[in-house]
Amino acid sequence: MVPKIQTPLLDGTDLEALEYAARRAMAYLNEVRSRPVAPSPLAVRDLDQLGGALPTSGSDPRTVIELLDRIGSPATVANAGGRFFGFVNGASVPASVAAAWMVSAWDQNCNLRVMSPATAAIEDITLAWVKQLLGLPAECGAGLVTGGTVANFAGLAAARHALLESTGWDVENQGLFGAPALNVVVGDEVHASVIKALGLLGLGRTRLNRVPVDGQGRMRPDRLPVLDDRTIVCLQAGNVNTGAFDPASEIIPAAHAAGAWVHVDGAFGLWAAASPRQRHLMKGFEYADSWSTDAHKWPNVGYDCGIALVRDARALRSVMAISAPYIPPSVLREPSQYTPEMSRRARGVELWAALRSLGREGIAALLDRTCAHAQRFAAGLGEAGFEILNEVVINQVLVSFGSAEVTRAVIERIQQDGTCWCGPTEWQDRTAMRISVSSWATTSEDVETSLAAMLRIAREVKRIPID
Repeated sequence: MVPKIQTPLLDGTDLEALEYAARRAMAYLNEVRSRPVAPSPLAVRDLDQLGGALPTSGSDPRTVIELLDRIGSPATVANAGGRFFGFVNGASVPASVAAAWMVSAWDQNCNLRVMSPATAAIEDITLAWVKQLLGLPAECGAGLVTGGTVANFAGLAAARHALLESTGWDVENQGLFGAPALNVVVGDEVHASVIKALGLLGLGRTRLNRVPVDGQGRMRPDRLPVLDDRTIVCLQAGNVNTGAFDPASEIIPAAHAAGAWVHVDGAFGLWAAASPRQRHLMKGFEYADSWSTDAHKWPNVGYDCGIALVRDARALRSVMAISAPYIPPSVLREPSQYTPEMSRRARGVELWAALRSLGREGIAALLDRTCAHAQRFAAGLGEAGFEILNEVVINQVLVSFGSAEVTRAVIERIQQDGTCWCGPTEWQDRTAMRISVSSWATTSEDVETSLAAMLRIAREVKRIPID
């Protein structure tokens, strides 16, 4: 006899826990702007309280959320506030946060359209909007992935497929053993995510042709190697240190004349196309063959949300598509046929909410505002006598406070101070502090407060009298 099993239902206790979590989350967002940006060492040590042996008996959901918030929230970095300037991290706009709650409640698997008609349709709409904002062809194949690394992986996988297919080699079925060799050309300041993606694809992390760059990290067209129809050229739209853009208008025509594939790593810089003031920086990039970008950077969508775009949609689908007896055929776009993942969260809903809430004008304003904040940081630090190492073309600022030792000491003190958070970098043999202004939540007051703290700490470290 089959035992009767009690089916759990969403009862009053569960609903109370959901409401409780929403209240605690809203309280966190209200308080995050006024707290230190970095968590205290004590808060980090307290995370041990979340561990130990797995309890034998369960706990009610409200108790779980209370513990998570009480111990976890103080140990977070205040990325949602306006004074975190590290790692080109955006914050989540309110509509994206609210949509994330809905996505969790829906609990949809955005794999096949039959699994979730709503999220598949929303993803179609969202990707069409993204192409419009970025000035890319409507027929591009596109997929929503975890971030820039996987977006680079997807674009470069499509490149590998297309170039080898042109030689008669089916890389997806035959693998790379015995395949014709491909060449990869990158700038000397290529981002690590591109290198990682190339390694995952079997194209090698060191088997690259590195092209010298200029004083801003831009690839030098006059130093390009001989290109051919078995070459992938990787360009940058937004150097991770300087924000500089490779000269696409010169490089892409030369690459295409030789039959090469051009891939663009545009984790944040690609979004410059969405601003009339910044759009000139993207001139020529629209003629590339594939692009990668992050929506959790400048558009300020919650983690995680990367976007892979490929001009030849068939090339991307050929790499990513699978078939199985249980997968129904469809004449419409199936989300999982354009991404490495099958089962995945419906991250397109959060991106849809962000774009819908901001609109074209709001996105352009967000970009322009953060760029203006970066200019203010550069001006304030430069006027105080500290060296700005880059041309501030978008939202990235590199500043040196003197020697490498002094600069590192200033950065460490700034992080400990808690007013704001900036990270270190090594760029063209210089140690610098990198300021990345990417958050919609950053205000002019945040900038002035942070700038005052930077100047105060730098003067204390260098023992310069404060005016």
